[in-house]
Amino acid sequence: MSWIRKKKKYNKPRKLYDKVRIEEENKLVEKYGLKNKREVWKAESAIDRIRNRAKKLITATLEEQEKLLEKLRKMGFKVEKIADVLALNKEDWLKRRLQTILTEKKLAKTPKEARQLIVHKHVLINDEVINVPSYIVKVDEEDKIKVNLKTKIKNGK
Repeated sequence: MSWIRKKKKYNKPRKLYDKVRIEEENKLVEKYGLKNKREVWKAESAIDRIRNRAKKLITATLEEQEKLLEKLRKMGFKVEKIADVLALNKEDWLKRRLQTILTEKKLAKTPKEARQLIVHKHVLINDEVINVPSYIVKVDEEDKIKVNLKTKIKNGK
């Protein structure tokens, strides 16, 4: 059996104790109900990957550019041209997480409650259980999100 080594999906900040960055990250962690700062770093890395891909496509054909733009539109980003892709930031990514969308749709009162519902396998998309709070919700999946709270009644004492 061959083992595949998992790669890290984020980079730590170069300057560890930067007061401005730490305060900004604390606000994001609070606003989006994140588990820790690593989730902010992952969002930043994901947006950086998208931006780098867009930079490479600046000189490419319009077909290839449109392919990327269409993919990002399906993911829920409001992009019309490559310049819009380069203007994306980590907050745009955090807004597309399942945890945040549950809160926006008022299926959960707070981001922390949304996270708990997801982790406890009460959230369904297309009748499939999704238990990953960082799941990026596509536009066509948004209206198919359901919260299924099965209450178990125990007989006896």
